[in-house]
Amino acid sequence: MRRLRSVKIVATLGPASSTYEMIRALHEAGADVFRLNMSHGSHEEIAERHAIIRKVEKDLDSTIGILADLQGPKLRVGVFANGEEELVEGAAFRLDLAEEEGSLERVTLPHPEIFAALEEGAHLLVNDGKIRLKVERCGADFADCTVITGGTISNRKGVNVPDVVLPLAALSEKDRDDLQFVCKLGVDWVALSFVQRAKDVWEARDLIDGRAAVLSKIEKPAAVKDFNEILDASDGIMVARGDLGVELPVQNVPPIQKRLVRRCRAAAKPVIVATQMLESMIESPMPTRAEVSDVATAIYEGSDAIMLSAESAAGDYPVEAVTTMNNVAIEVENDPTYTEIIEASRTAKRQTVADGIVAAAREIAETTDIKAICCFTSSGTTAYLTARERPRVPIIAMTSSVTTARQLALTWGTECVLTGELERFKQAVVNAARAARAGGYADEGDQILVTAGVPFNTPGTTNILRVAPCDERLIYNTDPE
Repeated sequence: MRRLRSVKIVATLGPASSTYEMIRALHEAGADVFRLNMSHGSHEEIAERHAIIRKVEKDLDSTIGILADLQGPKLRVGVFANGEEELVEGAAFRLDLAEEEGSLERVTLPHPEIFAALEEGAHLLVNDGKIRLKVERCGADFADCTVITGGTISNRKGVNVPDVVLPLAALSEKDRDDLQFVCKLGVDWVALSFVQRAKDVWEARDLIDGRAAVLSKIEKPAAVKDFNEILDASDGIMVARGDLGVELPVQNVPPIQKRLVRRCRAAAKPVIVATQMLESMIESPMPTRAEVSDVATAIYEGSDAIMLSAESAAGDYPVEAVTTMNNVAIEVENDPTYTEIIEASRTAKRQTVADGIVAAAREIAETTDIKAICCFTSSGTTAYLTARERPRVPIIAMTSSVTTARQLALTWGTECVLTGELERFKQAVVNAARAARAGGYADEGDQILVTAGVPFNTPGTTNILRVAPCDERLIYNTDPE
């Protein structure tokens, strides 16, 4: 299913989008990847949605990626005797490990690892940052705090600790169970929550053992600080702006988003910008102008994908939300300013033969009448490198791996075509020409660029660049065996 845009759209599935008819409608409206949120839904419900996605994929003959998003550790206070209390600015408030119900003076925080990491002067955020506490004194089982920002605190509200790296693994026991389940199910990407350092990613990679690509969610200040190492350990990144905006001053988030997107692009790894992109469309068929501008900004920055969360999972207008994103993307990418920004932000990186091949392909495509770049790839690396160049022409990734094709559904400007394993370069060129014609990218009288590696089916061997006609007779007459 050919898109008229390069940025990809990720749609989260949930109660509002769990039927065959709705999931198909979302894909037809523009969703390229579906997110399964492991924080909500039983394994049975997740498996059912996974099966429906694969049926839609088969029925429409259209490659669809599936992203399983792990919940991560959840830090919450205990319960209150009155259900809730009103904390006043300047008041004293204690967090401790005592099992008694909470009061206006204290409440249980059943996480000794938090107390082990706390220092005087650190801040604790409760209920998505609506309540802010400053630690005055702390020990192994308590933290005496001053209320900096007051408000209503109630049972089991979440707690964020932005100032310290917590001695917590990114994977809880639930996450480990969910991880094994989704890997056996056959998802394409696994998103890791609560990543604080590269070690968290490597631990998850060991458990995943190559069964899915690993995407790290950047939602904590520690992850921003350790981002380069986390990026090296990951196959992709999600900029989770909602949680970042809780733990950091909100004005810090936009420049962080811009920096992270650029670093991901330079590393040729896909990056998703996520959270509250069209929040008002949970209840309204129309977005606000500010939300449309926010989506457009992520596209102008060169993000590989933009994501819907509650808008498509639990909102009243899931198809309309996807359609809005799709329309905004088309409009932005047709703006000459978009091309100027993307090209101005291109980072020259010429370290390998493959780097040189894809850079040359982009330059040739932009200076001659080339209709598409067809890259043969087994692992997806060549397609990622080609997408990093952000060429003005479509990228057709030719692969014999269904897994690779589905993972590339997250990558900017890339359309995947499954092909059998090849032994001769001439047949590769013929297959590329057929794919370009069948997809409506080129006619028989047009030319395409073909990149490949010889020997075939060996990752990391991209070493050929060919300007090829789409007329098969010319290919057979001119190309070497």
